[in-house]
Amino acid sequence: MNWKYLKIGIVVLFSLLLIVPIILYINAVDWSKKHSTRVAALPLYTNSVNTGEYRLGANGMEFLIRVAGMQNDGPAIILLHGFPESSLMWQPFLEAASAKGYRVVAFDQRGYSPGARPTNVEAYEIDHLVKDVIAVADQVGFDTFHLVGHDWGAGIGWKTVMDFPERILTWTAMSIPHIGVFSEGLINHPEQQKRSAYMQKLRTPFLPEFLFQISSKKNMAEKMKGRWTSEQLAEYLAIHKEHGATTAALNWYRAMATDKVAIDQLLEKPIERPTLFIWGIHDPVVAPSIIPLQKSHINAPYQELSLSTGHSLIQTKKDSVIHAILVHLN
Repeated sequence: MNWKYLKIGIVVLFSLLLIVPIILYINAVDWSKKHSTRVAALPLYTNSVNTGEYRLGANGMEFLIRVAGMQNDGPAIILLHGFPESSLMWQPFLEAASAKGYRVVAFDQRGYSPGARPTNVEAYEIDHLVKDVIAVADQVGFDTFHLVGHDWGAGIGWKTVMDFPERILTWTAMSIPHIGVFSEGLINHPEQQKRSAYMQKLRTPFLPEFLFQISSKKNMAEKMKGRWTSEQLAEYLAIHKEHGATTAALNWYRAMATDKVAIDQLLEKPIERPTLFIWGIHDPVVAPSIIPLQKSHINAPYQELSLSTGHSLIQTKKDSVIHAILVHLN
């Protein structure tokens, strides 16, 4: 055996293993930043607007916000999206609630808005995300508001209600139960640990971003069939195809507090606003056994709605979800 040629072959092989992924990533990224360009061209939010998409400065950053019925006389609502979506997921609710007289705001949260994308993991700790919610509320003039959150938006919403109860009229959480109960389930409940195993994978450096980038639009469409409209798919892909966007979204997972002290603190703060929890009985993310545990942490009227669906509630059970939330707000 010629060891010289064997060594050359090994070097070539390892070079290919390194170079090919880099080429795939470079080719997959939208270096022209079409989504960022579109957002930058949006008008700035002013108190005179009614319905549409705008840029809003808040908490030292700039967010894309979608608003509806801002000239109505009714109460205010803020909507929080989850991973890996954007405020576009709330479009049906924006339309329905504004038609009922509400003033409604949904915004692309930190990491998803091009103008609110810090690079350090610590910037995505939950307290910073909560402060974004309050800052957006302040900037649009919402002294008090109804709060609705799905997935990660629910996690942020639970903490917002804990920290700023005086600002919240009612709270609606979708898919993710009480953030303290859910976090405790990650360390003490085998079934929840099993269902949340994907989170640890998402916290891995570099690899999740790479896999997401090289996933084709066709593959994403197939995976999310029945969950996302073509318009939603196009926007989510446009966001995450930009370099740094998926990393920012994944940093929510990487910044998660998973130590017992932090979780105990979440469990010690009661929820003191009327709460509606909506969940899908076929949701692969949440163990049904942990859901009843949240009731002891809610010192206010509590309602629960289970639907025959999975994790994507408003996408698969739009009419039922919108009706339930509007009834709860009243």
